[in-house]
Amino acid sequence: MSKHGKVLVAMSGGIDSTVAAMMMHEQGYEVIGITMKTWDYANSGGSSKETGCCSLDSINDARQVSVDKGFHHFIFDIREEFGDYVIDNFVDEYMAGRTPNPCVLCNTHIKWSALLKRADALDCEFIVTGHYAKIGEHLDRKFIIKSKDTHKDQSYVLWGLSQECLNRSMFPLGDFTKPEVRQMAFDWGYTDLSKKGESYEICFVPDNDYRGFLKRKVEGLEERVDGGLFVNKDGEILGKHKGYPFYTIGQRRGLGLAFGEPMYVTEIQPEQNKVILGTMDELLRNGMTVGQINSMKYPEIPDGLEAVTQIRYNDPGTLSVLKNDGASVGVEFYANVKGVAPGQSAVFYEGDHVIGGGLIRSGRKF
Repeated sequence: MSKHGKVLVAMSGGIDSTVAAMMMHEQGYEVIGITMKTWDYANSGGSSKETGCCSLDSINDARQVSVDKGFHHFIFDIREEFGDYVIDNFVDEYMAGRTPNPCVLCNTHIKWSALLKRADALDCEFIVTGHYAKIGEHLDRKFIIKSKDTHKDQSYVLWGLSQECLNRSMFPLGDFTKPEVRQMAFDWGYTDLSKKGESYEICFVPDNDYRGFLKRKVEGLEERVDGGLFVNKDGEILGKHKGYPFYTIGQRRGLGLAFGEPMYVTEIQPEQNKVILGTMDELLRNGMTVGQINSMKYPEIPDGLEAVTQIRYNDPGTLSVLKNDGASVGVEFYANVKGVAPGQSAVFYEGDHVIGGGLIRSGRKF
């Protein structure tokens, strides 16, 4: 019988989830490792070698640790449920002229759901992951707190977790930096793992070519969208583009046009197959509307609350005031921001505390 109980640890084969599993084992928990097969890259038609959490090498790495330490390890195939939801949404969002964040969607609707289901079946009280984040409590509610390592902090991608998920989750790496985690792996004898590189690609697009992925997934896509128009805010034609799904808000490079000043994608109009280009001033926004809200720290996002709002993973955030009308949250920034992209996540912070978040519907100027 374990000292602390039984936990289910999500093990991708990478250094972070491996160290998380080792930490729980060292602390006296009964550990059950689980590796989820979410995607078979060969089915996408890509040319790159399969890498990341779904590769055979990664699965074997996760299993080896469990063998070394004598705890159970299972592999679950969730490709069907992952593909139906995450990949279909990824394609649909680009076809609607928005920029999706599949990692947030996967965490919220697929991985945690799959983990909780297996945790119940295996009689595990908690699920454990290698995310760099912490969990706090306020008024009987759980919420995410930024990790000690500000460079690796992953609080942004966890805004969608429900109270049920948070009540049963543990993030043992939240109080450690990445170098400290590498040192732990080294000290435990996993020299190769301690030197293992990072993976930043979308798991089902390991070659980082999302345009190629869309072409393979949507039959006849190039013929349907090729030859659309670049226009300015006044509707004047600036040239032809290769199809609106292949551009994102804030994009400057790869437009195939030369101007006397830097020009950016400021808007995408999928119905007309038009991409609006403008100057930096035309790209800037001082407000936006956010929907599909998940409130963490409070039962609902307080109307009129000041918060730092982050609009992408590596965004430092901007001080803002939140206007909650019940159906959505309006965000009024105290300084102009660039690259407000519908479909991306907006996450609201009080200091290091995640108040909640949602999906950007539109940017606007007041």
